[in-house]
Amino acid sequence: VGDNVGDVAGMGADLFGSYVATVLAAMVLGNYVIKDMGGSISDAFGGIGPILLPMAIAGAGIIISVIGTMLVKIKNNDAKEAQVMGALNVGNWTSIILVAVSCFGLVTWMLPETMKMNFFGEGLQEISSMRVFYATLVGLFVGAVISSVTEYYTGLGKKPILNIVQQSSTGAGTNIIAGLATGMISTFPSVLLFAGAIWASYAFAGFYGVALAASAMMATTAMQLAIDAFGPISDNAGGIAEMSEQEPIVRERTDILDSVGNTTAATGKGFAIASAALTSLALFAAYVTFTGIDGINIFKAPVLAMLFVGGMVPVVFSALAMNAVGKAAMEMVEEVRRQFRDIPGIMEGTGKPEYDKCVAISTEASLKEMMLPGLLTIGFPLIIAFVPMLFGMNPLAIAEMLGGYMAGVTVSGVLWAIFQNNAGGAWDNAKKSFEAGVEINGEMTFKGSDAHKAAVTGDTVGDPFKDTSGPSMNILIKLTCLIGLVIAPILGGHASDEGVTLTEDINIEMNIDSKDIAQATITYTTVENGVEVTKEEIFNGTETEVESKIRAFEETVKGTESKKVIKTIDVIKQ
Repeated sequence: VGDNVGDVAGMGADLFGSYVATVLAAMVLGNYVIKDMGGSISDAFGGIGPILLPMAIAGAGIIISVIGTMLVKIKNNDAKEAQVMGALNVGNWTSIILVAVSCFGLVTWMLPETMKMNFFGEGLQEISSMRVFYATLVGLFVGAVISSVTEYYTGLGKKPILNIVQQSSTGAGTNIIAGLATGMISTFPSVLLFAGAIWASYAFAGFYGVALAASAMMATTAMQLAIDAFGPISDNAGGIAEMSEQEPIVRERTDILDSVGNTTAATGKGFAIASAALTSLALFAAYVTFTGIDGINIFKAPVLAMLFVGGMVPVVFSALAMNAVGKAAMEMVEEVRRQFRDIPGIMEGTGKPEYDKCVAISTEASLKEMMLPGLLTIGFPLIIAFVPMLFGMNPLAIAEMLGGYMAGVTVSGVLWAIFQNNAGGAWDNAKKSFEAGVEINGEMTFKGSDAHKAAVTGDTVGDPFKDTSGPSMNILIKLTCLIGLVIAPILGGHASDEGVTLTEDINIEMNIDSKDIAQATITYTTVENGVEVTKEEIFNGTETEVESKIRAFEETVKGTESKKVIKTIDVIKQ
């Protein structure tokens, strides 16, 4: 029951949450791409191609994942771990490649050939639709590579696992130290991968590129979830085969599937972390764009304070989740001991245990113990946003503070998620290594040895790491950023008062007809009496005259109550 709830339903809810949040964030940012282009773009979708593109990628991904699952086939019944893993990889890589192809087709079909996007600190820049496609490739690359990184640190027979096995020979203490170290060092390649993906996707297509990188990665969600669910399903099959006393060959086959399932479960968690990281970044980008803040200045004391508070929340959240597991486990152990005492014949297989009592204990404990972490997650952003308002603080300053908090939660949460998931997975597979037998100091060591008992202790610590507090980080960082995005309209839009005109961006194009004659068109958006309007100024004359008219326009911009800034000047010679 626990496997089904945690690793199938729980993981499904986690990935689906990332899936939907990514699409929403990309649609919000797509709307701002249209605004950057003056509110009108030429495409086959009534000028809303950038908004519809994330949904189209998600839709294509579902169809492709169905095709991918149909390609997972085992040719004979004597297949070993390598063949089973190979069959799953065929489906996975086929899905990734087909999503890349579909992204190319959708991007070139749904977006104009060139677009203008606002890059922070750099103003409007003209980019091609191909750069948006390259951003989607970055997301697919992250989704593929993060699974390999996770597999290295948690896979059976890999160097980090063998190191934990060796450390088990000197007791549970050294086993736990080795597992903690493995989880910590695993953050190094994972975070560098995320950092590179963020940088590359932003360089290609700004915040819209970051959101589409996340959307492309999440397009293979159905396939990833199927691979991830493979683990608990095969584990349950093995348990049923053992309890129903099936032929030994049945148990041998389920053991092979279970061994592969352990790896897929760990890599699935890696994909979930990557999805949460990119999703929260896309939501964060939408938040910054929505509130209209120019950036988040950490030299401001309130922002820096909230950055620290945000960094603390995942640690406290993990502690609450761990405590919840500890309390529920104590109740469960007491109940199991009671049943062994009161119900005769359980060990002999003649008495029937009261399974429902154990399920009820865990269900009740999980619902009750998650109330405080839930309040913590939802309460902090609301307090940061609305309490300062009561004291008359500027809404944009509050938006910066909340942005600092969200950044703290995201960075800290991703690190804690990687650490806990990989440490837990490593302890689990170190324990499983003893089932087949491992060599320690030149001697074969098996189940039941002192080293195996130390590994079991490590796995007991690792279970709440990888199954409770680790995956909960994904929900924490996404929910925090989602709440921030919901609050964003309340904090944004306070920069203009009635009757004051604001210019958000000005784009100037000069068409030079000859050496002396020129024409300049200035397109700019303004807010008049709370309504955004697009205006145009056209200047004709010699090159010198047009240049002086532009300078004069700049002076009028500077002379208004709200300072206006000309972002770009595009000169096209004919």
